[in-house]
Amino acid sequence: MSDLFAPHFTLERRRVGEVTLNVRHDVGRQPDALPVLLLHGFPQTHAIWHRVAVLLEAQAPGRYTLVMPDLRGYGDSDKPAGDAEHVAYSKRAMAADMHALMSSFGFERYMVCGHDRGGRVAHRLALDTPRAVERLMLLDISPTLTMYERTTMEFARLYYHWFFLIQPAPLPERLIGADPRVYLRTKLSSLGSSASLFDPRAFAEYERCFADPAAIHAMCEDYRAAATIDLEHDRADADQRLACPVHVLWGARGVVHRLFTPLADWQAKCAAAVTGGPTPGGHYIPEESPELLVRAMQAFFVDIGRGKNSA
Repeated sequence: MSDLFAPHFTLERRRVGEVTLNVRHDVGRQPDALPVLLLHGFPQTHAIWHRVAVLLEAQAPGRYTLVMPDLRGYGDSDKPAGDAEHVAYSKRAMAADMHALMSSFGFERYMVCGHDRGGRVAHRLALDTPRAVERLMLLDISPTLTMYERTTMEFARLYYHWFFLIQPAPLPERLIGADPRVYLRTKLSSLGSSASLFDPRAFAEYERCFADPAAIHAMCEDYRAAATIDLEHDRADADQRLACPVHVLWGARGVVHRLFTPLADWQAKCAAAVTGGPTPGGHYIPEESPELLVRAMQAFFVDIGRGKNSA
């Protein structure tokens, strides 16, 4: 997969707290560059950012330092064993990984963009470490609590995986494990997108990582946490508002656009101004609409207080 990214991106395994994360980055190449943490979603890895990385380098050389990890349980990052309360895969635990990762590079303030599950981790990261997240971009999600509270028959049918993956182990693990590639291909060909949009090299990487039984279990635990402990944390923080500016994008052909009101949903959760709007494609915005996403990043990720201008 190395040819998806420019040679100056380093791929390493980095210990942060109780886990070791697989992370691709260009930290140190431009000391004054703006640090940006990019978080992927289910069922993918950091490879989802390969088109974004190329475009950012071409359009704003030296302006950004990109940190692109595999979330715990995904890709080549550690996959802790699940537990009865699903604490190991709570968004609080996953967000703590991300803050520890950025701190390990010396970044105490940074921008974050999260897609899908990565967006949910990013939301929790901004809630739990408000002094760290300078600006937050969320891709194709409404808040987890909002989506569960507004569940309808149509949502359950279109987002069946939310209810399938949370079933007690090992039922979904066994069923997916019987033919993980079929499940992956079916998943990536839904939510308003087509499998044809993926670079074959990235798709091969998703297949390689998804075929690992430990990854299948970890991803189920991610969703089990979302339906249990994450909701407890979200309800406990119902009165807490995000301190940073938020920009939300979603796919006009996706389920979130069809069944929810992402801008209004996030405005209800945020005291700061929330901006955003739909993109013309489906769910997988970083790979389907990378040019539009990069333009939005350039406009939104303003390095306040350091004298840098947005594009």
